Amino acid sequence: MAALLIVIIYITFVSLGLPDSLLGSAWPVMRGEMAVPSSYAGFVSMLIAGGTIVASLSSDRLTKRLGAGPAVCLGIAALAAAMFGFSVSSSFWMLCAFALPYGLGAGTVDAALNNYVSLHYAARHMNWLHSCWGLGASISPSIMGFYLTRELGWHSGYRAVAVIQLVLAGALFFTLPMWKKPGGEDGGRSSSPPLKLAEILRIRGVRFVLPAFFSYCAIEMTAILWVPTYLVDVRGVDSAAAAAYAAFFVVGVTAGRFVSGFIAGTLGDYAMIRIGCGVTLLGITAVFLPFESNTVCLYGLIVIGLGCAPIYPAIIHSTPANFGADKSKAIIGVQMASAYTGSTFMPPLFGFLSGWLGLRLLPYFLLLFAVLMMTMIECLRRSVFHRGAPRA
Repeated sequence: MAALLIVIIYITFVSLGLPDSLLGSAWPVMRGEMAVPSSYAGFVSMLIAGGTIVASLSSDRLTKRLGAGPAVCLGIAALAAAMFGFSVSSSFWMLCAFALPYGLGAGTVDAALNNYVSLHYAARHMNWLHSCWGLGASISPSIMGFYLTRELGWHSGYRAVAVIQLVLAGALFFTLPMWKKPGGEDGGRSSSPPLKLAEILRIRGVRFVLPAFFSYCAIEMTAILWVPTYLVDVRGVDSAAAAAYAAFFVVGVTAGRFVSGFIAGTLGDYAMIRIGCGVTLLGITAVFLPFESNTVCLYGLIVIGLGCAPIYPAIIHSTPANFGADKSKAIIGVQMASAYTGSTFMPPLFGFLSGWLGLRLLPYFLLLFAVLMMTMIECLRRSVFHRGAPRA
């Protein structure tokens, strides 16, 4: 039964990644039909992120009341409803309305699953879990492309993903008994009161892990959004080649997490984070190097993706060991909120700064957050070790 449950969890994370690339794939057609500027996609994305942040901050309360299994099931059902809502939307305001349950559902699933796996499964599963998210995010543009190329419309693409989410919600409902662990607990259901945000922030080490998570997501999402433009405008790379290398960055993250799963249990979470930070810094340095040829820069971007790969899963998986299993639900929720804040606001901030200082700022921007992330990770490690938690 345990093997079946982890398979269901993997499938759930693939499903969680499916909606994330749909908007970008369909937006060129959607904005034309709705007669809105291209920039309006940012409003929809911000609403989704806002819902995700709210859900992450509320995850401790929800999981303690319902349990991990029902919370995940409810979150997937909310995602299914949001995808159906997108599929019937005929105006921009309808997209905005359905963006909120999209964000709430995604945030609920993300926080509940990350906590459940960090408590009950080895580090390799956390890496493979996030690799599955990348698989889902990579598949969804193909799903949308299938319907667009056959002139079936973007509505059909969203409807197809909604059906997948609905079927998964039904499957999750029938697996709810599997989520219960010895002692009758559902990986999170508890009668103890949920921690308040002020209480969480006073826990030793939390003030270090939040900026570390924020910095990681700032690096990842800024690179995904701005690398193609940087390559074309600053390095003179052909636009098709720039798009390919930007895609390789995401592939590097996904493949790196798959490979990390095989060694994470041997090396431990902190070693994986340190290796990831070092490789990320190496990749950013390669982008800096002023070679006339772009080869080093292009491969440096792939190296950044490989370096990013183990950091996010390892920080999540180390949370129960760092802060205690009784506090992990609350802290992982706040970590998720910090991560989404970084991924939501830092890419637009770079866009604003680049308009003022130029796109050559990109490597310096990434380097700033890489150094901040490494510094916060070392401060967290020393803080946790001083308190007596395991160093591995």
